[in-house]
Amino acid sequence: MLEPDAGITVRTARLNHPGRATGYRVEFDNRAIAYISDTEHRPGKPDERVMALARGVDLMIYDGNFTDEEFATRAGWGHSTWQEGVRILAAAGAKRLAIFHHDPDHDDTFLDDVKAQAAARHPGALVAAEGMTLQIGA
Repeated sequence: MLEPDAGITVRTARLNHPGRATGYRVEFDNRAIAYISDTEHRPGKPDERVMALARGVDLMIYDGNFTDEEFATRAGWGHSTWQEGVRILAAAGAKRLAIFHHDPDHDDTFLDDVKAQAAARHPGALVAAEGMTLQIGA
């Protein structure tokens, strides 16, 4: 168990979601994770609050509910795309992407395809799954 003053830093940012949502950046021992759920991006304009959370993190966990193609008909729903997650990852200099918050209409075959496409764009990108455990750093 960590002591209360163990050097953990938690930063938050308001996300673009109807009814509000909060993103988190947790830093400890020269490692950082960003948890960015329930956020709707604006095509062609990176959200500076999201970028600040994601900048240089070891792992970015990102709302990839839709594809770019689906997003066009779901504006206002408060969710993003896995492709936007890849774009933010690259622009923010983050190391690894875990795509989560999956649309319930997407089956395992669909998500396997997303995983392959995301990994082709950024090695190490993955689709989060129930029970998955990831290790950050050494």
